Amino acid sequence: MVYTIGEMAKMLDLAPSTLRYYDKEGLLPFVERSEGGIRLFRDSDYEFLKIVECLKKTGMQLKDIREFIHLVMEGDSTIEARLALFQKQRAEVEKQIAQLQETMEVIRFKCWYYETARQAGTTAVPDAMPNEALPEGLRAVRARLRKEME
Repeated sequence: MVYTIGEMAKMLDLAPSTLRYYDKEGLLPFVERSEGGIRLFRDSDYEFLKIVECLKKTGMQLKDIREFIHLVMEGDSTIEARLALFQKQRAEVEKQIAQLQETMEVIRFKCWYYETARQAGTTAVPDAMPNEALPEGLRAVRARLRKEME
């Protein structure tokens, strides 16, 4: 089936201007055009565009996404290079997840901190609490925060 840019953008939950931008940046060399220059998207383009969106969400730069697209267009001789690209990106995402997990631990700690302060009516109470009085999962977080402040 053939889709207009508006239809494909709606399917992907993107603005049509995003697809136009991708095209301008060389990310859509596989998209056909009508004689009048209108972009014609096919069912097979949907999956490809979902991969592009996935890579963007991982923080991959457009130049690297463009390189991936060119590798795909070159065919099976580039399978090894494409695999390496995804393995590298997987490592980057794993690193991002670890960083976000650390951030979530700090947020959990601060929620506990301010809930405790609210109950006591002062931040002096959680500040003065010995580590043993803190919930076990928050002790290491407070220790990291206090060490970083020294």
